[in-house]
This record gives sequence, structure tokens and C-alpha cells, in this order.
Amino acid sequence: MAGTDEDAVAAEDDALYVLTAVLLTPAQFPSVLGDDYPEACAALDLPPMPDGYGLVLGQDGDGARWTVVIDDVSLVAVAIASWDCGMEYELSPDERTVVAALPGWPLAVAVAAPGVPAPHDPAPELTDREPLCPVDTDIWGPAQRRLGADQIALHWTVWREQIDDADFVPADAGAPHEGVEPAEERAETAGTGTAGTETADGESVGKIRSGVRRALREARGYVDTPPPLGRVRSSFATGDARTLRADGPGWSMVARTDDIAFVLLDEEPGEVVPVGRGPELPGLLEALDKVAVRPV
Repeated sequence: MAGTDEDAVAAEDDALYVLTAVLLTPAQFPSVLGDDYPEACAALDLPPMPDGYGLVLGQDGDGARWTVVIDDVSLVAVAIASWDCGMEYELSPDERTVVAALPGWPLAVAVAAPGVPAPHDPAPELTDREPLCPVDTDIWGPAQRRLGADQIALHWTVWREQIDDADFVPADAGAPHEGVEPAEERAETAGTGTAGTETADGESVGKIRSGVRRALREARGYVDTPPPLGRVRSSFATGDARTLRADGPGWSMVARTDDIAFVLLDEEPGEVVPVGRGPELPGLLEALDKVAVRPV
């Protein structure tokens, strides 16, 4: 696949060795890039087009990293689905679908193309923009918080099995006395999908209660005032249930419409707070599911 615009690789016939691809759509985008679809697009200087994009990450013949943005979302979706099933699929977009070729990669890629130099940024003379690079997730912050939520959604059963319903204080979404379970029962994570336990003092528990109340209050606000596209997403779960993902300034929530919710907060590094259903959470989750963006 050759670059076709002024930001593309230097030689007109220089092939791009495809390593991986991801979707950038309102319903599915790399959450490390932002809390919503427009924010994720802004990280790549792309307008938030309704149908979204496919991001093709690869290396040119010199080993330089490039991210090719295409508007053929279906093609990328088919490629990803094939790879996930262990099938081979040659991703070769038509040149007419290329929107831009951006230097660097916005996400970490653990593989490299064989037979070319090790991955590196393109030479400065090949592009007039700074190369993309993955967000630093070694330090807890919005990107790590969102990655932690990704892991919970991906491994819901593992996380859910660690929680005993008897440990919950019923949560009234957005209410002044909304509760979470005792601090010593909280699971913690650094976004790796592993869990542990931690004991916090009363002040920390109070902060967590306040942070969870704020997150649920803001999530309820999404029902009345539509948030930026992609702030609330709904995907398949078991049976008739849906997996909900909601994000906001400083918080992320993962929930099942027939079960509980997990909340992560920027101000509480590594903490994953399970929130019991109580009398209010089921209605909130049902309402959020109605305003959520769903995969096509």
C-alpha cells in the first residue's frame, strides 16, 4: 500500500508493511486517546466524521512508523474480525480511501515488519508534523484510568467474581448518601487486569464516596443533556444484557445493565470501586443504554 498525499512516505511506490489496524468510530475507538470520539479524533488532528475512520499502523521500506487513516471503515472492521478469528487477511485499502498518512503510531505496537530496519520515526524532512507517539501510561492519569476500564469490560467475569454482593452498600445514583463497599473490599488495578486489596483510612474512603457520587451524577446528566459522541457506549453482553461504558472528566464507569457498575477515578490511582445496584442504579443504566452509541 502506497502513501498518496503530501504527508505520506517519501517514495511514491514505497510500500507500507501493515502490522495492525484499529477502528476510530463513535462506537469504537482507542479509549487511550480520549474520553469521547471527538476527543480521540482531535488527538490525531482529524475531524470527527460521522462514519469514522480506520487506522492502519505499519512501517515503510526504511522501517519508519506510519499511521495511514482511511475512510473505508468496513474494510478495517472485516480485517480485524478476521485476525481475531485467527484467519489471514491482507489489508490493502484502495488509494482513494486514504485520508492522511501520519508519521508515528498513536498506540504501542509490540511487533515489527520482518526484513526492514527496526521501527523508528520518519526523518524530519519527510513530514511537517511531529510524529505520533503512544500516551505515557506508566503514571496514573486519564489514559491509564481509561485503559483500566477497558480491561474490566474485557474481563468482566473475572472482576465480577471477586465481588460479594453482601459487601455492597446500595448505591443511589447521584444521591447524597450514595455508597460504595468498605474500603478493605475494594479491588485495585493499574490497568493490567490483575486485582488486589488495599485498606484506606477514613479520609480516603470519604474521597472515594464523593468521587463516585460525582461520576454517577454526571452520568445521569448525560440522560438529560446528550454528551459528546462516544461518551456513552453500549456493546453486547451475555443474554439480553448490555455492557455500558461511560466516561467523563476524571472518571470512567463500566457496567452491565443487569448487574453492577465499576467506577475508576483520576484522583484515586489504581482503585476500582464496585457500586451496588440499589434502587437507583438499574434505572440509570437503562436510561444510559438508550442514549448510548452502539456498533453498527
